[in-house]
Amino acid sequence: MGGLPLPQPSPSDLMGRQSVRATFRLSERAVNAISIISVHLGIKQKSVIDHLLEDTEALSLIAKRVRAENSSEPRNRIQKTYVISRRTLSCLERVARDFNTPRDALVEYSVKRLLPMIATEREKHRKRKVVLRELVRYLKEGEKILEKSADLLGENDPVYRVLESGITGLFDAHKQISSFIERGKMIEEYER
Repeated sequence: MGGLPLPQPSPSDLMGRQSVRATFRLSERAVNAISIISVHLGIKQKSVIDHLLEDTEALSLIAKRVRAENSSEPRNRIQKTYVISRRTLSCLERVARDFNTPRDALVEYSVKRLLPMIATEREKHRKRKVVLRELVRYLKEGEKILEKSADLLGENDPVYRVLESGITGLFDAHKQISSFIERGKMIEEYER
């Protein structure tokens, strides 16, 4: 590489990137939170879980809290298998061992960190629906103007064509926004 002193990857770094399957017993609420964030933000569940569980400092704080609360785990658990990185699994197992805390409890409490994001996204979703309603009204007015310009100028007129192109672009935007809002219905239904 032309003599540039670049850091070299180590075998352990590369091995840590490998994906593995890990099964956890989680509440339905935690499983849904992972799914909602993944679908709503358009990222893989693996990325969500890796992000939450690779932070050893946060995991350690969670482990201390779980141990201090000595809380009984929720009764209704779902066994769920996720694909995560080997590094994430190693980090989780190390913290669980060091603090004598169940892995499942660490994952469950880590997922709770997503709840403020879900609340924020739920509010944004509500506002997006307002914007969509306004856009529908705007499109109806745009169609009227387009029809009037066709009557006044004809469909071959350059002003009509520019206006038609703009209205078509708005219809495309409407379709994309509607699709996004449809995907967001999950976040509306997520229990608070």
